[in-house]
Amino acid sequence: MTENERRLALDELTSSEERVVNLVAGLTPEQWSFRESPDRWSIAENVEHLVVFEGFLMGIIAKMVEADGLAGERPNEVQGVAERDEKERLVLGLSGSRSVPLRSREVVRPSGRWPDTAVMVDELRQARARTVAFAGATNASLRSHFFTHVAFGDLDGYQWLLLIGQHTARHVLQIEQVMADPGFPRSA
Repeated sequence: MTENERRLALDELTSSEERVVNLVAGLTPEQWSFRESPDRWSIAENVEHLVVFEGFLMGIIAKMVEADGLAGERPNEVQGVAERDEKERLVLGLSGSRSVPLRSREVVRPSGRWPDTAVMVDELRQARARTVAFAGATNASLRSHFFTHVAFGDLDGYQWLLLIGQHTARHVLQIEQVMADPGFPRSA
């Protein structure tokens, strides 16, 4: 990862964390649990998903750099510059592309793991602190390890770091949509 790449990844990670934490500060229990419709996630479910998704991805990235042979990984392949740049455009456009719904893997779907929202936000902050520390310090060859994204195909380890920040920003937009719903409980 070049220093410019590292800076971009860190900016994506820190700015998206700040946005979500600021957005959910001071919500009431009714606001946390409000759903626009039965098939949509509540704010609590969005935040839970963010925590679980980040832990899942960082586990994959850690395995990518620790050992070869992870299922779904193809070590020592490198994308061509054009393919790499196209994948990064897709990743960096993720937060603004909410018109195309993405279905999350079962393992990262919300299931009520943290009924206490303050604990859940703390878990989010801790997960992001670990991710930021990794992104700020790693010298691993992230560009030479791949894992398949459900919509974008093979992404390298660096692209996955960028995706974590963009994924959070995408869910910020989803949370804002929940809050804009006419039925969203208003604070007293």
